[in-house]
Amino acid sequence: MAVKRQDAWSSEDDMVLAEVTLRHIRDGGTQLSAFEEVAERLGRTPAACGFRWNSSVRKNYDAAIQVAKTERQRRGQERARYTTPITLSSVRVDNTPTLESYEDEYSLDHVIRFLRQHKNEVGELKKQQKQLEQELYEREDELRRLEHENKAMKEQLNAVESDYQLVNEDYRTLVQIMDRARKLAARNEDLEKEPK
Repeated sequence: MAVKRQDAWSSEDDMVLAEVTLRHIRDGGTQLSAFEEVAERLGRTPAACGFRWNSSVRKNYDAAIQVAKTERQRRGQERARYTTPITLSSVRVDNTPTLESYEDEYSLDHVIRFLRQHKNEVGELKKQQKQLEQELYEREDELRRLEHENKAMKEQLNAVESDYQLVNEDYRTLVQIMDRARKLAARNEDLEKEPK
């Protein structure tokens, strides 16, 4: 199996992707078949081509997409004018189409392409899910760390407040003692100054 490219997309790669995808839209093909063609030309996976188209390239070609769709409708109307009428062999008595009338629209190749695209999309979604789960785990871990840090800071704040109250009470007691000592010293001075 060939190694697929994983380097950055160049403007030439984007141009090839847009050109092929628009051609497939115009010709009535599927975008999946366009992505497979581009993948072969550029050495990338169809999923990578589809992701690139939907995430950035498509936005630059809105008008061209509408023109391609209009062209596809015009061609479909022209084909409808020149097709043969439905025969009894392709319609049941109750007017429901038979399996043969769906063969062109739902060929085995189309089903296989659809299933491959679905498998690729599921793979991409699983990768995104793993990334989101990892991010969620990291956020939860950070939340637990911050909660623990918050709890420790609250305990530290409570200890500081308790120490502050003790120091404040000791300060008041000291002020009271000094006030008594001052009063006592003043009284002693008054007693010494009195004549004997």
